[in-house]
Amino acid sequence: MNTFPILLGALCVYALAYRYYSAFIAAKALALDDRRITPANRFADGHNYVASPRWVLFGHHFAAIAGAGPLVGPTLAAQFGFLPGFLWLLIGAVLAGCVQDFAVLVASIRHRGRSLASIARSEISPFAGLVTMVAVLFILLVTLAGLGIVVVNALANSPWGVFTIGCIMPIAIVMGVWMFKSHAGKITVTGPSIFGVVLLIAAVIGGHWFATSSAAGALTFSPHQITLLMATYGFIASVLPVWLLLEPRDYLATYLKLGTIAILVVGVFIVHPDIRFPAVTQFVSGGGPIIRGKLFPFLFVTIACGAISGFHSLVRRAPRPK
Repeated sequence: MNTFPILLGALCVYALAYRYYSAFIAAKALALDDRRITPANRFADGHNYVASPRWVLFGHHFAAIAGAGPLVGPTLAAQFGFLPGFLWLLIGAVLAGCVQDFAVLVASIRHRGRSLASIARSEISPFAGLVTMVAVLFILLVTLAGLGIVVVNALANSPWGVFTIGCIMPIAIVMGVWMFKSHAGKITVTGPSIFGVVLLIAAVIGGHWFATSSAAGALTFSPHQITLLMATYGFIASVLPVWLLLEPRDYLATYLKLGTIAILVVGVFIVHPDIRFPAVTQFVSGGGPIIRGKLFPFLFVTIACGAISGFHSLVRRAPRPK
């Protein structure tokens, strides 16, 4: 089967769902109102509550949820054929994942920017809040253990990857200071964005040069060392003000991720290759090489990120009002 009609149909479904279904949820189900003051403005403390421009905020959310999960899940679920995973990503994202993330984000905004567990505690019961908190803990553990290993394996013994990611950190810090602190009371986006994207491209190209140089050994780490470095970064990013590292780094990384997706889409439209893989395989009844179980329910467990995932609802921040 050719990829052109599949990709075109998927893009049309997402565009229509965004234009009409999300507008219905925003206006009717959640009753959004631009006159509401968001927690980022009401409790502005310069650390965790920081009003941010909409595109910076979009980049922060997109990079936070677009990790290894959307790549690993569909790859593993390919043993069932390409059609089940494709339909689940298409239908699940529109009717489940996006709705869940949207609803939890709005709920957090209307509950003083609190977490999902705190919302459950105040709206349902203290016991429900405790259960939610435990569930969130296990979600984080499973996510870090299952998907973190993908990142570790990708960066282990890869000086190119470590060099590029290592360069993004200081670039993001400069962007954060420039964006949020260079003009008192005003947030600058255009200048820092151009600066960051240019240096990001230079870091990607420079990483290839570095990996072939005699200094490559300095940034060649084992999986264990990469794990420690990732944990160190996670700690530093969590304690620093969100505008200084985490938000500008996510915003900068979004250019790379969306740019890659755009190139892939354009490439498929130009080349429109055939899918040389069956739509459905015999493993829908179980006994697959990777996932031993049947299509139901294992497809929906394997492909969680992108279709339905509680982890996405843990990322929440409110933009400044218009």
